[in-house]
Formats: sequence, structure tokens, C-alpha cells
Amino acid sequence: MNIVITTLNAKYIHTNLAIRCLKSYAMPEYNPVISEYTIKDPTLNIVSDLYQKMPSVVGFSLYIWNIEESIKVMRMLKKVKPDVKIIAGGPEVTYDYDYWLERVPEIDVVVIGEGERTFKKLLDVFAGKEEMTAIQGIAYRENGNLKITAPGPKLDLRELPSPFQFPEDISELSKRVTYIETSRGCPFSCQFCLSSIEVGVRYFNRDAIKDDIRYLMANGAKTIKFVDRTFNISRSYAMEMFQFLIDEHLPGTVFQFEITGDIMRPEVIDFLNENAPAGLFRFEIGVQSTNDLTNELVQRRQNFEKLSRTVTMVKEGGKIDQHLDLIAGLPEEDYNSFRKTFNDVFAMRPEELQLGFLKLLRGTGLRIQAEQYGYEYIDEAPYEIFSNNVLTFDDILRIKQTEDVLEKYWNDNRLPRTVEYLVSEVFETPFDFFQEFGSYWENRGWSRIGHQLEDLFIRLNDFLAEDGRADMDIARSLLKIDYLAHHKFQPRKVWWKEDMPIEERSSLEQILLASPAILGDEFSSLGLNTRNIRKQTFITPVAIQPEDVEIGIIQKAAGYLVTIFRHDETPRFMFLEQSLSN
Repeated sequence: MNIVITTLNAKYIHTNLAIRCLKSYAMPEYNPVISEYTIKDPTLNIVSDLYQKMPSVVGFSLYIWNIEESIKVMRMLKKVKPDVKIIAGGPEVTYDYDYWLERVPEIDVVVIGEGERTFKKLLDVFAGKEEMTAIQGIAYRENGNLKITAPGPKLDLRELPSPFQFPEDISELSKRVTYIETSRGCPFSCQFCLSSIEVGVRYFNRDAIKDDIRYLMANGAKTIKFVDRTFNISRSYAMEMFQFLIDEHLPGTVFQFEITGDIMRPEVIDFLNENAPAGLFRFEIGVQSTNDLTNELVQRRQNFEKLSRTVTMVKEGGKIDQHLDLIAGLPEEDYNSFRKTFNDVFAMRPEELQLGFLKLLRGTGLRIQAEQYGYEYIDEAPYEIFSNNVLTFDDILRIKQTEDVLEKYWNDNRLPRTVEYLVSEVFETPFDFFQEFGSYWENRGWSRIGHQLEDLFIRLNDFLAEDGRADMDIARSLLKIDYLAHHKFQPRKVWWKEDMPIEERSSLEQILLASPAILGDEFSSLGLNTRNIRKQTFITPVAIQPEDVEIGIIQKAAGYLVTIFRHDETPRFMFLEQSLSN
């Protein structure tokens, strides 16, 4: 019996943990073939590849991001191979399984909930060893009638075999994100999240997890992401794993965790700040909303003061990048309330701020309560909302415009100095800058066309010039510094029009060659001469001193930015006062 387990990932760099868990549990009695694709792959290409494996059984791992494309694959596969048995599992079909069986008759059976044992039992059925009626936790049709069996007992996670040590995965480990789970379940009951449905937290075998991580690192894994819903729910467990990873990590490996910020103890952060190598860990923290009523309505317990303390302490430690999440569209969070939520969180200056939109997932409490809050939403996955009783579609569109430029101008860290000036000195709040710039961006149709690095600078410069609130001498100077900071070698072209005659530049170069000490000992030590000064320096007029910018002081000072490019290093910025150049 040929068995294929498949899924359509959102991106090539992603890997699917679920199908590997199914494979490891099914072995050695069965040896399923893992076949991963992406949602961007042509349907016919996927079907052709699956067909050539001549499967008797195909198991699909289904989520909101791949369900619609997966249905196309199932339907086409059944047409070209009518005898194939299709098993559907995953969070997208676990709930409303009757709907899926009716909508997609090509599905032979739906696995409800945890799938390892159930999938293997179904293979026994298709191998003629078991009767379908004896299998727990499934939904299927019999003579046109829906049949559902009661779920079986929860698996003992400590006994599960490793899903990570398949030889066929080794060549891809360095190129893709590896997902690992050390627990299942969540202690919280947030009504927008599927994790709230499973009560309690169960843990895998700690020693086995450590062996798997050693194996993954030894075979080239670079990014390992823990999918535990709350990695730090047990402080002792989190500390043990942090210590293990600090002690045994290999250079170049990054570990990512989903952290609940308000339960992180200060002593844990102190330990990480003192002992973790910079860049080894990355935290993802779901804030979602700072509105107390909203959090109460979705049964989300959150102490924002303690969460802020955690984020601030981690940021001050300088070792761990943080990714904070917000959700627009939660109950009773109108536009102004969300604006406040955004500003509350942005005030902590996380390295990334992810602005998402509420999706009414099947099985969640908010989907059940959708009518109560006036939700209008997309009927098909991903079930994103259009509006509710306090948030109009116009409001949603404005927030989406905010999200677009937030991603480009903050999360991608392309213009940190310029954005900091704008959100702290020019616009009333950070949200107002991103929203107003986002609206400007959308009105000019830029969201529908591509862009290069210099386009981002030109477009922001144009917006600021038209808006009129920023001091353009300061803004333009900051834009120059941010642009040059992205280059390890002198750029062949710059985004601004030439603003210094060749004669003026030549005169400045001669001054620097004759008196290098005016820029300090570091510049003098470069030993520049007539032949290499133009290759290793770039000079342009600015109205601020770069050293002032780095410590958060914005004040005008007429002069020249002298950017040093040397040995593929990060460029060094120096300032030549205008009075010294005369």
C-alpha cells in the first residue's frame, strides 16, 4: 500500500511538523512518503507529482492558509485516480467536519483532533486489518449518511517517536525553518484562538527533545521555531531549556519562542541578558489589545504593566529580538481604541510589530458569538472580518494602509533614524504617521507596484515634503544617513538629486587629506590619499550631526556627512562642521 502524506505550505522555507509526526507514528508498519508543496505551486503540477507516486492513500494536513488550494488538489486527484483514499486532518477540518464532508465529497474520512494514532488506525482499515467503525475520532460517510466516532484518549506525548530524524530531510535543514513542539495545549482561554479549546498542557519527553535539537543542529538546521503556545508557562521548564540551548547551541543557530510576556519573571530575563549570546533567541509575544474591556470579552487575562516590563527589560538587554503581535477587530475595540493599542505597544519600540486582522476561525468562541458583535466576515478561509458593530470597513481599510507601511518602514528596519524622528518629533502619535503615510501610499497606487530600496526613500521624502510638518532639512539628512547605512560599499547611485558640485567635493577632499585630524584619530588612522579617498568616502551636505542622532538628539548643525566605507564593514559616519571646511 503506497501512502503519501502531504500539505501545501505558505512558503517554501516552511516545513510541516504534523505530517512528520504522522509518519514517525505510522512506522515501521507503514512507511508513508512525505510530499510538501506551497500554495503558489500550480494545482496540476501538484496533482501530477502525487499521481506519479501511485498512492493508495493520501493524507492532507489542512489549515486556513491552504484549505482552498488543497480542495482543488483533492478534486483533481480523485478525477485522475478515483480509487485513491483521501484522509483530511488538521485544525481547519477538525471543527465543522460535517460541513467539509458535504462540501468536499472527495474526502473519504476526516480525522478529528490529534492525529497520530487515528491516522495509523485508518491505514489499518485501508489495509484490511480493521473496521472503520472501530476507529476513534473520525467523521466519514456510510451509504450517504454522516458517521462520527467518539474521540479516543489523549496521547502520552512522552512516548511518541521522533519526527525529526528522517534522512530525506537532512539536505533541506539549513534552507528551511524547522518547527518543534515540546508541549501541546494552552492554559489560557482566548476566544479568538483554537488553542483555547484544548484544556491543559501536556509535555513531551525532555531528554528526547534535547536529543532531537542536537541532531537538528548537527545536520545544519539554522532556524528552529518552538510552536508551543506558551513556552514559558512553566518557569522551571523554560529555564532548563534556555540553559540547555545556551550551553549546546552551534554558531549560526537561532531559536524562536512564543512567550507570554506578563508571566515572565524578571530573574529569568536577567539570566538571559547575562548569559544568552546575542541573536541566539527571538521572542514572539502576543499583545493583541491593551483595551481592558476587549480583553475581558475575549477571556484574555493580561497584565500590560508586567508585559511592558518584560519587553523593556529584554530590549535593554540587547540580546533578544522581539516580535509583538496586535489584532485589529476584536470585540468593542473601535478605531480610536485600536489607535491607542498601537501607540501603547509601539512605545516599547519592538524590533517588529505585527499588525494582524481578526479571523473568525472555525471552532472558536468568537465565531460562535459573531452575531452578538455584528461581525461580517469572509465565508471562506481565512475568514477575515470586514467589520463589526464598532469598526466599519472604512476603518479596516485605514488600518490595512497602516499595516502596509509599518511592514516596509519599521519591521524591515530600513529607516530607523528617520522613522524615530517622525513618530517622536513630527506626528502626534506613531499610529498617525504610519496611517497617514499609508493612506498617501495607497492613493498613489504604490501598493500595486514593486519597489527598490531607493524607491522607499523617494516616496517618504515626497510624502513629507507635501505634508509640510517635518523640518525637511532634518528629515532629508536622516533619510541620507539611513540610506547610506544599508551599503557596505560606496553606492553607485543615490536616491536624491546631486546636491553638491564636484568642485565643492574636491575642495573638501583636499581639506581632509591635508588635515585628517579634524575628523578625529579614527579618520587619521585610515591613511587616505588622493587615489583612494573618493573610493572609500562619500561626502554630502546634512543639517544634523550623526552622533547626536544615535543618542536621540535632533538639532540642526550645518555641515557635511562623511561616510567611510572600508573592508565590507558597516559604514562609519563622521561630521565635518561647515565652519571647518572654509
